Amino acid sequence: MLLRFTFLFIALLAFGLLGGGWLGWPGAVGGVVLAAVGVVALDSWRARKVLHWLARPDAAAGPVVGGMWGEATYRATRALRAEQQRADDSVQRLRDFVAAIQASPNGVILLDPEGRIEWCNDIAARHFGIDPQRDRMQHIGNLVREPAFTAYYASKDYDRDVKVIGRDDKPGHPVKLSVHLHPYGGGHKLMLSNDVTALAQADAMRRDFVANVSHEIRTPLTVLAGFVETMQSLPLDAQERERYLGLMAAQSERMLTLVNDLLTLSRLEGSPPPAGDPVDLAPLMAQCEAEARGLSDLLHPAEGKPQKLRFGEPPAFQLAGAAGELRSAVSNLINNAVRYTPGGGGIDVQWERLPDGRARLAVTDTGPGIAPEHLSRLGERFYRVDRSRSRESGGTGLGLAITKHVAQRHGGELQVSSQLGKGSTFALVFPAQRVRTLTLVAAAPGDRLNAA
Repeated sequence: MLLRFTFLFIALLAFGLLGGGWLGWPGAVGGVVLAAVGVVALDSWRARKVLHWLARPDAAAGPVVGGMWGEATYRATRALRAEQQRADDSVQRLRDFVAAIQASPNGVILLDPEGRIEWCNDIAARHFGIDPQRDRMQHIGNLVREPAFTAYYASKDYDRDVKVIGRDDKPGHPVKLSVHLHPYGGGHKLMLSNDVTALAQADAMRRDFVANVSHEIRTPLTVLAGFVETMQSLPLDAQERERYLGLMAAQSERMLTLVNDLLTLSRLEGSPPPAGDPVDLAPLMAQCEAEARGLSDLLHPAEGKPQKLRFGEPPAFQLAGAAGELRSAVSNLINNAVRYTPGGGGIDVQWERLPDGRARLAVTDTGPGIAPEHLSRLGERFYRVDRSRSRESGGTGLGLAITKHVAQRHGGELQVSSQLGKGSTFALVFPAQRVRTLTLVAAAPGDRLNAA
């Protein structure tokens, strides 16, 4: 302000002196008036430029003018830049917040006080089949028509969640969602959805597991209790006692097998993957073949319709892993094929090296086959395609579960293919890094094969 008055005083004085020196006192007055008009005109021109700039808020910087208007323009420009920076920061924070919600594994929907959709993330769109653009401001009740959700929304009691069926639910692929509403300012609601299909399936498997274990143990215990009561209450001759004791021993063996399989599963699930010690497959397969042929002779004697068991050549490679686990997995597959293949049927067991370096054991039978709806559940504990036939054959319902766990612990997988009436193929596939190639060594006569 002082600089402005100083400039005005100097201009008036200079023009007054010039006018007075030229025309006397009338010239001095004229010079002062002319100086005042000039200063006002310059000030007006600067003010006009500033006002014109202020009328264009999109301008990047203010005009270059001097004087007080220049100072005002500079300060306004600095304030506008600071405000723009705060706005940009707010927009960026909002974008980061939206990106974080989009990355959330949960579905998020924002509802206005009337229950209309203001915004939703991609997960929620997939959960409920919502189009974020088309369905914006649609009432949530028009899009989520599950009766359980309708009752939950109308109750206004949002202290709990509600379970609904997902939009992608199919007979062979169930989808279950957990939905929870959270009211916030002004009657708005935050709606969270979470896919709990895996949890629901795990809970169902846990209930089935407990029920199956109880049933499997209760049956032989009931038989044992009945025989014990009979032997305690009735006089029996030696032959009858021997027969009852044999049946009791068979039931005890059944329970012991079940407990041992359960302990095996528990040990497999609770221990780290096996080390890379090479396992010679030739003696392992010889043991499994001897077991399978003995079981086949027991179930299908030679005088009836014996099975045709074909075992391929011992593989020319070793597998790195746990010998006991591998033997259990291979034996389970072969013995299952023997149990479920009728007399006169065939069972083929072959090892092969796949083109990508993996190893594959395939056990193919000519049994009754398995319906497609059962294939995805094979390997679950106690899951049986035909419960009556499984118990008649002496299985516990845990063999395939053990086999699947052994394959996974060795980095492999259990593959199943089957056709009703044509038979099944159960295969164990192991990764290439577990395979050790055998090479001929002409050193000692008794040491002809080495792992490369």
